[in-house]
Amino acid sequence: MNETELFHRYLKTERQASPHTIAGYLRDLRQFGEIIAGDPDYAAWDTITPDEARTYLAALFARGEAKSSIQRKLSSLRSFYRFLLREEKIDTSPFAALAAPRKDRKLPEILSVSGIDRLTAAVHTHWQEAAAAGTARDEASAAFAAARDLAMIELLYSAGMRISEAVSLNYADLDLAGGIVRVHGKGKKERLGLLGRPAAEAIRRYLPLRRHTGAGRAPEDPVFVNLRGGRLTARSFQRALKPYLLRAGLPPDITPHKLRHSFATHMLDAGADLRSIQEMLGHEELSTTQIYTHVSSARMKETYRRAHPRSK
Repeated sequence: MNETELFHRYLKTERQASPHTIAGYLRDLRQFGEIIAGDPDYAAWDTITPDEARTYLAALFARGEAKSSIQRKLSSLRSFYRFLLREEKIDTSPFAALAAPRKDRKLPEILSVSGIDRLTAAVHTHWQEAAAAGTARDEASAAFAAARDLAMIELLYSAGMRISEAVSLNYADLDLAGGIVRVHGKGKKERLGLLGRPAAEAIRRYLPLRRHTGAGRAPEDPVFVNLRGGRLTARSFQRALKPYLLRAGLPPDITPHKLRHSFATHMLDAGADLRSIQEMLGHEELSTTQIYTHVSSARMKETYRRAHPRSK
């Protein structure tokens, strides 16, 4: 049994990898042999040098393969050579010091300020028409859903919150008089979110309508509830957002998290400093927040290309 067959058995028995995963590993090994030696059944694994490993990496780039694909293939070869080291078939791995390419960081999608305005206007329009057409359960339910979803949208955009943070809010976390909300972020870290006037007013209008569901006002009671008075889930709000996006003429794949992205980008566009935005978002590292500088730069360049007569 050669090294490739031993590796196959290891993946299947010890790792209990799926057939799909095993096929991927073996396919990557065959491609390596084909690139380095012109032989997909290459078996002289103990003769491969670090220079040949770099040649393989360069060949993948030359073929125009995506960085994510290259990372995966290098991971396959590293795993294979770690197995060979464990089995004492080789002394060193030719891939040990080979750096994988970094993935291109995808810029977050955002809504424009006018897009936010269209989205909030669509909430009322949707439920007014639903009540008039008789497709809502009743007028009280329609009024409750409209007020709740508008309050949620305004909150996410005003405070730059994650949807998981918003649905986790309890009554004790709200300070509408002070215009702040206590946010329970990742890693059990708390921060203060700021409520603009539209967000504070939307929440004030929504809170009395919670009585329609039987929800209480104890400090530990959830702020955002469903029609049965239970805590609203992130998935439920994601579903609720879809018809508003369609009515507003916005992409249907917009998620609640893109309201958070929009908050950060609009703040940066308006002159807010990066450190302040980092604190408002609850980011551990400033480098995480810096992605929004690239978003603003990309938006500026696109505006320039569209507007300047000598941009092309």
